[in-house]
Amino acid sequence: MLISFGLPVSGAWAQPDTVTAIARQAEELGYHGLWTFQRLMVGAGQDLAPIYQSVLDPIVALTWAGAATSRIRLGVSVINLPYVSPAVLAKQASTLDLLTGGRFDLGLGTGWSAPEFRATGSDPKPRGRRVEEYLAALRTYFTDEVSAFDGEFYPVPPGRMLPKPVQPGGPPILLGGTAEVALRRAGRLAAGWVSSSRTGLAEFTQAVRVVRDAAAAAGKDPSTVRVIVRAPVQAGRRDEDVPLSGSWAQIRDGVQRYAEAGATELFYEPNWDPRIGGPDADPRAAAELGAEILTRLAPVP
Repeated sequence: MLISFGLPVSGAWAQPDTVTAIARQAEELGYHGLWTFQRLMVGAGQDLAPIYQSVLDPIVALTWAGAATSRIRLGVSVINLPYVSPAVLAKQASTLDLLTGGRFDLGLGTGWSAPEFRATGSDPKPRGRRVEEYLAALRTYFTDEVSAFDGEFYPVPPGRMLPKPVQPGGPPILLGGTAEVALRRAGRLAAGWVSSSRTGLAEFTQAVRVVRDAAAAAGKDPSTVRVIVRAPVQAGRRDEDVPLSGSWAQIRDGVQRYAEAGATELFYEPNWDPRIGGPDADPRAAAELGAEILTRLAPVP
């Protein structure tokens, strides 16, 4: 199982110098990738966790980290596709992939925040058809000399979008979601699935089976489907609802349990710790704790 890390994008530690330092150190320590997530805004009166109160744009943050590194992969988990047209996202993703030498992984979701839907003038429904059309639009932009797609929600007029991504076929597309229909869609249509921060070990284990069964039913080799764990880390404070919490040994034990459940990649997510990703945390203390997690849990060669 590959081991990756959550880039500083939320709250107190999401500062330019910290993003650069964590990205470079993660690469030096042998981490496989760096991951971001998307949150546009918090509605007035909307009760959301501290992690969501102040969040960097994921594509811009990955571009910053990509410029500071040369090998480590760069992923977003996830961009909510109703918020942005596939033409705009295809241009951003192709550009980031080109500038970083083909290191980008593109995670997509359908969103859940009503204020964000309203702010972007978007509608996630019908989710299944929108996702399928969106993927078809992205793929013609990524691969075809003359892109075209006759879609109900996302039509692509015949035209050329250049430059193309470095990776053949474009950045690997991963889908989020927790409902069974979303899991089956990920196995059937995408390079893999990325879990929610709220997905527990038992739920994850069942989800892996659903994703891989759907891949096999679609004629794909299920062993090639990526299954990625977003794993919130809570160092030094044991919480039975947080599998990667407590001592370093307890956290590593939780990692091993995810590997046994079939994960192909796990990324530690320090942003979910309010001491790090909380907007009112001390920036220096947050950066120091994040760096300690990065060092203590570095992958073993």
